[in-house]
Amino acid sequence: MSKTVFVIGLGLIGASLAKTMTISHPEHTVYGWDTKIESTHIAKKSGIITQVAPSVAEVAPLADIIILAGPIHTTMQYLHDFQQLTLKPDVLVTDVGSTKYEIATYANTLPFDFIGGHPMAGSHKSGVLAADTLLFENAYFIFTPTSPSQQKRVNELVTLYQETKAKFIVLSPLEHDQITGMLSHLPHIIASGIVNQSDGFNQAHPRAKQLAAGGFRDITRIASSDPVIWTDILLSNRTQLMDLITTWQIQMQQVYQWLDHKDRHAIHHFFESAKETRDAMPIHQPGAIPRFYDLLIDVPDEPGVIATVTAKLAQANISLTNIKILETREDIIGILQVSFKHEADLFLAKDYLTQHTTYPCRIKE
Repeated sequence: MSKTVFVIGLGLIGASLAKTMTISHPEHTVYGWDTKIESTHIAKKSGIITQVAPSVAEVAPLADIIILAGPIHTTMQYLHDFQQLTLKPDVLVTDVGSTKYEIATYANTLPFDFIGGHPMAGSHKSGVLAADTLLFENAYFIFTPTSPSQQKRVNELVTLYQETKAKFIVLSPLEHDQITGMLSHLPHIIASGIVNQSDGFNQAHPRAKQLAAGGFRDITRIASSDPVIWTDILLSNRTQLMDLITTWQIQMQQVYQWLDHKDRHAIHHFFESAKETRDAMPIHQPGAIPRFYDLLIDVPDEPGVIATVTAKLAQANISLTNIKILETREDIIGILQVSFKHEADLFLAKDYLTQHTTYPCRIKE
C-alpha cells in the first residue's frame, strides 16, 4: 500500500534515509524539506526524494509518516508546532536524534503517535550530497516506543527502513540514554577535555603538538565531532551525564591517590582490568560510536610508496576517506594508515594489497 512519507531535514542522515526509501519503496511518495532550500532542490534533482515540500505546514497534514531528521532542539520545536496543524489521525512521527528520554517524555503529551528512533551511524561527510544508501548497513537502529500502541507500530518503521540493512533494536528511552551516555557521550566529553587540556600544554611545550600526530590524535579522534550537535546531546542527556561524570571523577581521584601513594599493585590491577574488559569486546561489530575502518600498511621509507598504494586501490575501484603516515624514518619500515567508509571496503583493500604488493597489511582494532 502506498504511503506519503515526509522527511524534514536533508542532512546526511535524513537524505540517506530518504534516498533508501525512494529506491526501495517506489510506491511511496517521499517528500523532503530542509531549512536550506537549495538542499531540498538538490535532493529532488538527485532522486533522493520524489517531491519537494513547499513548506512543513502544507505537507505535514498529508503525511502518513513524518521523519524529523534535524538537531534535537529543532525536533522538539517541530513536535510543538505540529499541535497547531491537523495531522492525519493515524500519522506516525519519528526522529533520528541521539537522545530519547527528553523527546519521548514531551511527545507523550501530544495527540499523535511518536516513536523515537536513533540510527547509530555516521560519516566524515555531511549534507545532502553525502546521502548514502549503505550508511546504515549493519549499524544498530534503535526504536524507543513508550506504550503498547506504539510497540505495535514499530514494525511500520522496520518495514519502511528494511533496505537500510540496519540491525533494529527496541529499548526504553531511559535505557537508551543511559547506554549511549556511557558508551558514546561520556567518551566524547573525555576526548574533548583531553584535547582542550593539551592545547594549553602545547603553548608551553611547542614540540608536543608535533608529537601528538600519532597515537594521541587517534585516541582523541571523536573530539572532531560537530559542536552544535554535541551541545544539543549533552543538554538533552544532562542528568545521565552528570551521574557518569561524577563516577568518572571519583575513579580519576582514586588513580591520583594510587600515584600519590606509589601503589604499584592498584595501578597494575587498574590497567589489567581495563585490558581484560576491552579484549573481551566484539571486534568487528558496530557500537555506540561509529567505527573507523583503518588499514595499517607496513611500507618502506622511499619515494612513490603512497602513490603505489593509492594507485592499487584505484585499480580495484576502492574508495578511501583518509590516508596518513604514522611513522617514517630513514632505513626502517614506516606505517601507512588508510581509512575507509565501509567495512567491506576495508577487507577488499586488505586482500587486494596483499595480493598485488609486497607490503604487509593488518586491520587496526
